[in-house]
Amino acid sequence: MSDASSGSDRPVADPRDEILDHLPSLRAFAMSLTRNSAQADDLVQDSIEKAWKNIDKFQVGTNMRAWLFTILRNTFYSHRRKAKREVADVDGIMAESLSEKPGHDGRLAMNDFEKAFAQLPDEQREALILVGATGFAYEEAAEMCGVAVGTIKSRINRGRAKLTELMNLGEDETLEMTDKATMAVVANGHVPRSFSA
Repeated sequence: MSDASSGSDRPVADPRDEILDHLPSLRAFAMSLTRNSAQADDLVQDSIEKAWKNIDKFQVGTNMRAWLFTILRNTFYSHRRKAKREVADVDGIMAESLSEKPGHDGRLAMNDFEKAFAQLPDEQREALILVGATGFAYEEAAEMCGVAVGTIKSRINRGRAKLTELMNLGEDETLEMTDKATMAVVANGHVPRSFSA
């Protein structure tokens, strides 16, 4: 295929080739939404299948990553609407059988963070992952979620405040973690793309 818009006979890269580059970030986002490894894998697979079938709707030159995240997000909420009931691990028995007891302070802090993060409403977790851990701009996250930029900023601020409360952190305290993506979620202000998952 040639680039007709520029008048060049140079072949245009197939946008499907770029999809693989975004699988780790999609998997991380799916895990933050589902909080279940198997469900996250299924969600990513469903999303990639939809993207592949609708690749003709992707506009070459636009943000493939944002397009894929939007498909994944919409697929997640579509599945939730269709599900009549969910079996939750209320007592944490299943989670305990899959987890390893933390061996040092950093892992303890991460464990505390994960428990607190899981208690946030879906919208706040989603906003923190998109802007904090994944590095999307507020505007990109707002477009993916179909809300105003101010709504995304509000969700992030409320999410961070709730995390601080749940983790019993004082105003001057910070989490001592080496995981840049996790630190980005709880950090104030916009996080550069270099912290993306």
